[in-house]
Amino acid sequence: MQNKPMPPFSCTFSSNIPELLWQLNISLAISTYQAGKVVLISAQDQDHLVQLPRTFPKAMGIALRGNQLAIATQDEVVVLANHPDLAASYPVQPNLYDAFYVPRASYYTSMLDIHDLDWIESGLCAVNTQFSCLSLINDQYSFTPIWKPSFISELKQGDRCHLNGLAVKDGKPAYITALGQTDSPEGWRENKINGGILMDVDSGEVILDQLAMPHSPRLVKEDLYLLLSAKGELVKVNLRHKSYEVIRALPGFARGLAFYEDYWFIGLSKLRTTSATFQDLPIAGQSVFAGIIILHGPTRSMVGQIKYETSVEEIFDVQVIPGVRRPGILNTEKSIYKMAVSSPEGSFWGEGNTQELKQ
Repeated sequence: MQNKPMPPFSCTFSSNIPELLWQLNISLAISTYQAGKVVLISAQDQDHLVQLPRTFPKAMGIALRGNQLAIATQDEVVVLANHPDLAASYPVQPNLYDAFYVPRASYYTSMLDIHDLDWIESGLCAVNTQFSCLSLINDQYSFTPIWKPSFISELKQGDRCHLNGLAVKDGKPAYITALGQTDSPEGWRENKINGGILMDVDSGEVILDQLAMPHSPRLVKEDLYLLLSAKGELVKVNLRHKSYEVIRALPGFARGLAFYEDYWFIGLSKLRTTSATFQDLPIAGQSVFAGIIILHGPTRSMVGQIKYETSVEEIFDVQVIPGVRRPGILNTEKSIYKMAVSSPEGSFWGEGNTQELKQ
């Protein structure tokens, strides 16, 4: 008798993770561009995890601000809003969710290869990897450039330095990561393993260089952390001395970093051995699964992990959704999202056909 194939998004997880998410009163959101999904991970109770995958083509950076959630996709940035009123009366599964994200705007950016995404004082800021700059995303243009590294001579397509990461401080872009200081199309690939940099946006100064594929710079109060993906390391940057210390070695290609209270949530990717970008990395032999590692910050110890058995091989971003135990989310693939009516006075479901969602 043949074994049945495992269902999509099958995963194993440490037994304490549902209890941890439940007690912290949070959910996780991950993006996987390889599968074209955003996956919400929640505790069903203190013993069981539940996942809600939604299709967003080539999902990359995820940004959260108040009740808003933005997702960078293949050629759009989709902005969703949380309307908890819609959860109780959701026509398909009423009273299941305690938050409900529905699409409210879509910006048609074309293929900018947006990586990190965050809100700043002046709007929604995207790491525009294709044009090697930071850009505002709005309804005026595909993008409005607001900053580029000094070594980038002109704004042209070509992914010249593989700009990828952004840390925001006090509502302004503060630090970026890139995989090289090159000014030719995909020039960073020549020294991709050790050519990475961390830059100060305001001064334009290169703080650290010769980094092993830096990603996901994140500020926690005054401390700056980032991931050295090619080595599988979480590091803390000493900005004064222009150095770093390794906080924890990780079992794989680390990319996607979020903090909440005393816990760090880190994405791991299963590297494609056929990929010219990944196959010769120092961590390549250890990147045998995709999932999430959870660390306890004060002790730097591993709390647990989520390991995907199917569907997910590469993770780009990891975000914590605070104050939400079981979020729902809609994309624009099925027309039920058009039934979600909201105003400052309240939200409700308009008339429409829900049969297509039940099929």
